[in-house]
Amino acid sequence: MKKLFSSLVSTLVLALVLPARAVIPDALPAAPEPVEDILRLQIFLDTQLFGPGKVDGRPGDITTQALKLYQRTQGLPETEVAAHTLDLSSVPEVYTTYTIRPEDLKYVGDLPSQPSAQSKKKYLPYDSLLEFLTERFHCSPELIEFINRPMKMAALKPGDVVKVPSVQPFLIEELTQIAKLPEVPEFLTRVIKIDTREKRLRLYEGEKLLATLPITPGSGHLATPPGTWRILGIAQMPTFRWDKSVLEYGVRSSSYYQLPLGPNNPVGVMWIGLNKPGIGIHGTNQPQTIGRSASHGCMRTANWDVVRLVKMITQGMTVIIEGPAPVPRPPVYAKAVKAEEVRPAEAAPPPPEPRRGLKLFFWKK
Repeated sequence: MKKLFSSLVSTLVLALVLPARAVIPDALPAAPEPVEDILRLQIFLDTQLFGPGKVDGRPGDITTQALKLYQRTQGLPETEVAAHTLDLSSVPEVYTTYTIRPEDLKYVGDLPSQPSAQSKKKYLPYDSLLEFLTERFHCSPELIEFINRPMKMAALKPGDVVKVPSVQPFLIEELTQIAKLPEVPEFLTRVIKIDTREKRLRLYEGEKLLATLPITPGSGHLATPPGTWRILGIAQMPTFRWDKSVLEYGVRSSSYYQLPLGPNNPVGVMWIGLNKPGIGIHGTNQPQTIGRSASHGCMRTANWDVVRLVKMITQGMTVIIEGPAPVPRPPVYAKAVKAEEVRPAEAAPPPPEPRRGLKLFFWKK
């Protein structure tokens, strides 16, 4: 009886809040089955660089947030996903196909879970062809697996044809290591604004919103520092200095591991350094958690988003961060930091920790 009552209440609520032309069916399919109308909207928003997060054909706060921001820029009434009236004819097909190539295997390989072992490698690759596909096509692994049933994703090999969302592919093979990308003078008047409470980055030119992406900012003792900052430089395919003291206290020590470049580098494929030591905007090795979990100071976003953002910004630009300041640490932490062998801050430190808990930091699907 209780289960029946709950079902009736859910049906009644949907009937009350959704208009007759709603694109979401009354009975939402059980996850991870995608809703095609939501998938089409996510692909549209992703193409406009109004990031909906991972493309999965499921409703959620990140997609709704991106939709409302896009509607606002177009002078349209802001609505929920079910009630939007956007013209999505620019997305005629929600799926396309991709044939696994022999050269794709160059970016897939063994990925140790510990930084000590990772530091001994020359490259941090994808751990599977499935992970390669999810990043290439901006989507969740559950979506890839569902739309390709009964194909076994663990058994993918060159020559296999896989069904994927029709987004602009993220091309890892086009990225080379560049220590500092050149300045683009015409972008200097643009401004990045970040409110860490809404977990979203916005790029403006004057009053015009050019792009907006979901991010994961820092929180607590290592919250992303509010203030007006400047981009010092942008590095492509950076290496990464893994330092336990930074993770736990936000202070550099002499005990660390230097991790090599690669899509599974903790700061991903791009590092946008600010004139606040140790703080930047960067990619990630965990795109499925963007906008949902917390980091330890920096602002991370999906590799497929940050590579497109970098094409619209330049060093010297202003970055305005709003949100709560870091929470002061209790005295016990100060004593623990003193016990560390700490080096003086450097004028231009290498990319800092993507400041996440150790368990999530290296957890792989």
